[in-house]
Amino acid sequence: RCCPEFANGATFLAAPILFSELGAATQVLFASPDGRNINDGCGSEHPQALAEAVQASQADVGLAFDGDGDRLVAVDETGAVLTGDQVLAICAGYMKKRGVLKHDTVVSTVMSNMGLAVALQDMGISQVVTDVGDRHVTEAMRARGAVLGGEDSGHTVFLDHQTTGDGLLTGLKLLEVMVAEQKPLSELQRVMTVFPQVLINVDVSSKPDLESVPEIQAAIADAEKSLNGKGRVLVRYSGTQPQCRVMVEGPTKDETRTICRQIADVIGGKLGI
Repeated sequence: RCCPEFANGATFLAAPILFSELGAATQVLFASPDGRNINDGCGSEHPQALAEAVQASQADVGLAFDGDGDRLVAVDETGAVLTGDQVLAICAGYMKKRGVLKHDTVVSTVMSNMGLAVALQDMGISQVVTDVGDRHVTEAMRARGAVLGGEDSGHTVFLDHQTTGDGLLTGLKLLEVMVAEQKPLSELQRVMTVFPQVLINVDVSSKPDLESVPEIQAAIADAEKSLNGKGRVLVRYSGTQPQCRVMVEGPTKDETRTICRQIADVIGGKLGI
């Protein structure tokens, strides 16, 4: 039993037909676009309504797509929302087991959770890391001969089938794993442990080279020393907005939040509006 949720967007018409023809018992959600309600409290950006529907209907899985249909966010039968990295890890392990994960390689971005790297390493799969953007992911896949890559946001590329992210294809691939392995999604997602992650966007008035600001570099160094190899720090400017993004992963939520805030405060003090 499947709960697909279409964000009142591009997949609202084709997807119900697709899942029905495949024999899935479906409870369709948010499939009534009016030109204004796309992604409005629904879809991959707001999966809580889907999680509640999955639990209420005792569905096996929930699949939430975004407005233009290139992303997928999955919900397991307990109502837990999976990350894009977890879906990537599940598909990677299954493809390797079947011998179709070319070069045993997966491409992800710098924003992928540290837990993905650990999971792939445990499965004997190489990870190639790129800049943010499915364009960069696809370029690296072609260069390395890889057939699987994606972003934590839910963009997943199966290059043997499609040249860009396709939420419907990703949903079908995830269902394929569940059927073939005869395991619930709550069990399959244990292949990857998600490290606590905190992201703070700091509004900035300018974007000097971060390495040219000693105070920021010192804050980053202090953070990495505190984590002592049990997490990571990523500080980068937004490519489209006057913001500096501070992302920290660490062993506990509280520690991660504190470290991230300390770096963000220094950036705000030096570059803030």
